Amino acid sequence: MAETRHGAPAALPKGFRSAELGWPELRRIPHPPRRVPFVGDVLGASVRSPMQDSLKFGRRLGPIFRRKAFGNEIVFVWGAGLAAELADESRFAKHVGLGVANLRPVAGDGLFTAYNHEPNWQLAHDVLAPGFSREAMEGYHPMMLDVTERLTDRWDAEQAAGRAVDVPGDMTKLTLETIARTGFGHDFASFERSRPHPFVTAMVGTLTYAQRRNVVPVPLAPLLLRGASRRNAADMAYLNRTVDAVVATRRADGGGRGDLLDRMLETAHPVTGERLAPENIRRQVITFLIAGHETTSGALSFALHYLARHPEAAARARAEVDRVWGGTERPAYDQVARLRYVRRVLDESLRLWPTAPAFAREAREDTVLGGVHPMRQGAWALVLTAMLHRDPQVWGADTEAFDPDRFDAKAVRARPPHTFKPFGTGARACIGRQFALHEATLVLGLLLRRYELLPEPDYRLRVSERLTLMPEGLRLRLERRTPVTGTPRTPAGRSTA
Repeated sequence: MAETRHGAPAALPKGFRSAELGWPELRRIPHPPRRVPFVGDVLGASVRSPMQDSLKFGRRLGPIFRRKAFGNEIVFVWGAGLAAELADESRFAKHVGLGVANLRPVAGDGLFTAYNHEPNWQLAHDVLAPGFSREAMEGYHPMMLDVTERLTDRWDAEQAAGRAVDVPGDMTKLTLETIARTGFGHDFASFERSRPHPFVTAMVGTLTYAQRRNVVPVPLAPLLLRGASRRNAADMAYLNRTVDAVVATRRADGGGRGDLLDRMLETAHPVTGERLAPENIRRQVITFLIAGHETTSGALSFALHYLARHPEAAARARAEVDRVWGGTERPAYDQVARLRYVRRVLDESLRLWPTAPAFAREAREDTVLGGVHPMRQGAWALVLTAMLHRDPQVWGADTEAFDPDRFDAKAVRARPPHTFKPFGTGARACIGRQFALHEATLVLGLLLRRYELLPEPDYRLRVSERLTLMPEGLRLRLERRTPVTGTPRTPAGRSTA
């Protein structure tokens, strides 16, 4: 197969490529019973929760299956062995399709939505990767602390008034402010607002519209999505205006902050000398503002849900925070990585509900998946991350149980590779995953140290889908803890002082 100068697969036809075009032995792959002619596998399906529907079918049909709707057929994979093959970069590459392709009108050839053959992906990746180095992360850490203090000010007021806190709403404010300030020097003043910032409203609108495009037949979309299409156009225009204003402000003040936006505006590629074009800068900023907060807010929300429902895990995590941080008011950057059990809580929450719940892979050339299923060049499959994370051959029979010790060092070493994929895989995996993990671990540590988390007795977890996953309607009650005093301890039990 021909490749670009950066080693990415050459251009393939754009648009949806149905499974029958790329899987010669498609009949070998099971599909749901009661397929309806011309319509497909729609009985019992929900347009609001297509990913959770696919998890249900996956449990019934096995590690590889297919679903068809209105003439478009998709192959789904969740078995660990097959997923590991699809993670092989020599045979497979990222496929930009379904909802991700539906975001291209706003995100274009940004890092997340670029096709493999588009040169701006490699250019932007090489220019921006140093923005996630250890040195850069240490620079972001104080701003993460500042934003979290604004969250705790809000939660203190809600707790004093006897009100439960809106976890997804407040985590969205927190993570939006964090990426906006650390990456772009911008303050959305989210915590001073009683309602979500219009940027968040527009972002949710574009994500929801992209998902709805997946489940509406293309010929009927102009009719069924007429109003939604108008709202989406308005949402995209607002996102563009907001980002253009942020960039214009930075150009006017001369930069010099050394953050992601300065890198986009001032840094040339270290080898070619190329720079990001203004249109691509806009697309990269939109990509980072959306992807840099939407998935992390979901991960934090799910983790707080499980901590509230599992007080024994919360007590163990809280004891670790007290032991490692002691009475340190503002923990240092290096102290965050020492919260190993808190990190296990986060990883286990991402196992159960990876907020980016799937990723697509396409064949670089003709190949055979699992020794059974031939695939032509360009044929693709959707890896169901949430089902991969529930494969009983990897995770055991109790895959629905919340158990952070699945991620202790010994258990991690014992598992096969490519079985835990909350950030995608390969060269196109999330560039900001270390940023997200540091931020989320820090925030969980600060909240556990300050509050007891109490669930509302009647709440049952409901998961909303808008390409990403988020717990719906999650509210928690808080009790303030007595502050811990004293110096933090080293792992050997010696005072760091």
